[in-house]
Amino acid sequence: MQIKEITNKSQWEEFVQSNKENTFLHSWNWGEFNKNTGEKIWRLGVFKDEISPHPNHLPGERELNELVAVVFVIKINARRGSFLFVPQGPIFYQKSRNNNQEILNKLFQYLKNLGKRENVGFVRISPLLDQTQENLKIFQDFGFKNAPIHMMHPEITWLLDITKSEDDLMKDMRKTHRNLIRRAGKDGVEIVQSTDEKYLKAFYNIHAETVKRHKFIPFSYDYIKKEIETFRKDNQIEIFSAIYEGKIISSAIVVFYGKQAFYHHGASSSEYMKVPSSYLSLWEAIKEAKARGKEMFNFYGIVENKPKHPWSGLSKFKKGFGGYQKEILHCQDLPLNINYLLTYFIETARKIKRGY
Repeated sequence: MQIKEITNKSQWEEFVQSNKENTFLHSWNWGEFNKNTGEKIWRLGVFKDEISPHPNHLPGERELNELVAVVFVIKINARRGSFLFVPQGPIFYQKSRNNNQEILNKLFQYLKNLGKRENVGFVRISPLLDQTQENLKIFQDFGFKNAPIHMMHPEITWLLDITKSEDDLMKDMRKTHRNLIRRAGKDGVEIVQSTDEKYLKAFYNIHAETVKRHKFIPFSYDYIKKEIETFRKDNQIEIFSAIYEGKIISSAIVVFYGKQAFYHHGASSSEYMKVPSSYLSLWEAIKEAKARGKEMFNFYGIVENKPKHPWSGLSKFKKGFGGYQKEILHCQDLPLNINYLLTYFIETARKIKRGY
């Protein structure tokens, strides 16, 4: 097997989107978005090499043939030190999943060497692999350790199969959710679907309220604006704004990628908490995902058995739409030098302070 950078958008997108296990965090546009925020990135492909049948090649000469995995890598420059980060990857060709260990070991060695060339303290991978001892052992055998950070991207997600009819989706919801969706409509809540900047600004103003209420670290306005601008070029993102009495009172940003729709950002106004606009916004987003031919609605991160966690109420809200839980392997770190210790101690302290 050989690893080389992929520079062709069509080749990358065709591979990622053709595999059921994928995520917009490995989309071409997520790479463009990170470049636009000033990060250095790599799009790497793992190619299976085979004996060449070409008559002009020397006996036994090998050629790059089948693409069996891709991995998107970002160089993160943080105050506590720089590192290489793989967000929910690699993406494997479905028929080659039995060779995961061989592919991963090849990638690990490549990333280790790349990290040393880039002079980073460690390599961090958030694997898009099921949480199993077998998968964990592959990482541990190479020298990885569980990252002290709780998560950089969700490790427990809530998924809803939306290939069912709208009536069946409604029946599978929590009764309270069904009633609140209907009540929002009767109360005059209107959902507008648009990525125009006025809706983005409205989202961010409400987002600031949500940050204060739930006490989490927000994304900057420029960060979310760049995300919208990047993905809307390919019609892969929408803002669902709930308007009540002429005012936007809640908002949801949904990314449409592959066969899934991802509920990436959400916000609601404290002043109108009794108006169930968020329920109607997500129901309209689910219907839009169905209209686009998506098969899964990914509600993104949830927490389990942590009533004091700031995501506890949000998790209950997401689960009420019906669906099931999926857990992937915890984020893994490969230390490359002593600088990793600073990151380890800072993130461990934050985790303890936040009660995660």
